[in-house]
Amino acid sequence: MIIEHVKVYTKDNTFQEGTISIQNGVFSDTSDSPDTIDGKGCYAIPGLIDLHFHGCGGYDLCDNSIEAIAKIAEQEACAGITGICPATMTLPYEELLQILRTAAAYRKECSEQKESKKGADLIGINMEGPFISTAKKGAQDPKHILPCDVKIAENFIRASEGLVKFIGIAPEDNPDFVSFIAQLKEQVSISLAHTNADYDTAMAAFQAGANHAVHLYNAMPPMTHRAPGVIGAVSDSPHVYAEIICDGIHIHPSVVRATFRMLGTDRMILISDSMRAAGMPNGRYTLGGLDVNVTDRKVTLVSDGALAGSASNLMECMRTAVTQMGIPLETAVACASVNPAKCLGVYEERGSIEPGKIADLVLLDESLAVQMVLKNGNRIR
Repeated sequence: MIIEHVKVYTKDNTFQEGTISIQNGVFSDTSDSPDTIDGKGCYAIPGLIDLHFHGCGGYDLCDNSIEAIAKIAEQEACAGITGICPATMTLPYEELLQILRTAAAYRKECSEQKESKKGADLIGINMEGPFISTAKKGAQDPKHILPCDVKIAENFIRASEGLVKFIGIAPEDNPDFVSFIAQLKEQVSISLAHTNADYDTAMAAFQAGANHAVHLYNAMPPMTHRAPGVIGAVSDSPHVYAEIICDGIHIHPSVVRATFRMLGTDRMILISDSMRAAGMPNGRYTLGGLDVNVTDRKVTLVSDGALAGSASNLMECMRTAVTQMGIPLETAVACASVNPAKCLGVYEERGSIEPGKIADLVLLDESLAVQMVLKNGNRIR
């Protein structure tokens, strides 16, 4: 396949007028295929990768169903999100184990399929709980919060057959957090998640090897001039990636712009944090066993009105970052494809348009609306 007359997103994070060749499901220098597509001046970007979301279209990873994961993968791919790393909630230990086993079974089933798969690739699992803080629980059920436990964490990793890529912790509630991080950091990324840690505690966690911050600003202390908290610690830790939700609801556009200036492009990761209501009408839904209301993409807990994830997918968040927050398109694409791929350790195979990489591609028009999606070089939209 050859795609002509497009503005190609390059490995230098810029757009250049050009042509894209695809051969045997990967990007190539040339193609002997007679199939040629006129891109009509569209932006050609790599498929996006969402490394923190819970579900969409009425389904959730924690439904514990192969069918649910398949439906999520299909809907995400159609939106131009071709790699996914969905997040678990704080649920009973045995239930989490089964959810992880189901995800592993789904990945195995996909690998055994001979026909071309149209759904997004399941790259990993992001464990947002259960080692979090009751003080910053957000939409997580406090009944199932656990103290950090290496054996429990290793059981999660085994149950997922290596799919678990992130385990979130609240270090301030766990006196042995340094030992926990030291024993697990070679197996998974340790993130600070739903935490009330102060600056010194967060810095100690990052210096011990934690390297990720879950949805920056949300479910953590605010940054002030005398108490910089987790956000200040992230700023002072160059090895730490920071997730950020740019749905236009969770964080003010001015703060988004300031955060990009503070951390730089290379460490920022756009996420959606979407739940099952993404792509669905207003109404009442559930998240992690808790009831939520959805009104005009705003998701809140029925119990206390707290924000409870989003109802926007990653492509919508990326578009919002560009059109409503003033983030350059080149920067937003990097933070929704390149950086997630690097953070997940899969940049050698995906996340950019380069010869030899998986041919996951999205064409966007001038308004950044999706015009075409290719998955493994096959058109799915």
